[in-house]
Amino acid sequence: QVQLVESGGGLVQAGGSLRLSCVASGRAFSPYVMGWFRQAPGKEREFVSRISWNGGSTYYADSVKGRFTISRDNAKNTVYLQMNSLKPEDTADYYCAASTYYRYTYNFRDYNYWGQGTQVTVST
Repeated sequence: QVQLVESGGGLVQAGGSLRLSCVASGRAFSPYVMGWFRQAPGKEREFVSRISWNGGSTYYADSVKGRFTISRDNAKNTVYLQMNSLKPEDTADYYCAASTYYRYTYNFRDYNYWGQGTQVTVST
C-alpha cells in the first residue's frame, strides 16, 4: 500500500515563502505523475501543479505560475512544492497526490493516492 505524507505547511505573511514536502512510502512506488492540489474552506479542490515521475515535465495552474515550483527527488520518493510570493488567496489545505494510471493529468479524479494534507495560511 502506498502512503503519502505531506509536511511544511504553516502560517506565513503575504510575500513570504514556504516549502512543502511529500514523502511516499510503499512497495514499488512508481507513479506516472505526482501532483499538488489545494482546497480552501467552502471551495472545491483545485489543481496547483504536477510533475511527471520520469522525465520531470511540469505544469502549473495559472494562479501560481511564476511563484510556485514543483520538483522531485526520485531517490527519496519525495516531491516538493516551493511557494514564493505567497498571497492570502493561497490559503488552503494542500494535498499531495499520485497517479499510477495517467501521465499528464490535472484532474483530481485521475489521482488514486492522496496524502492527509497540510495547512497553509497566508496573512495580510
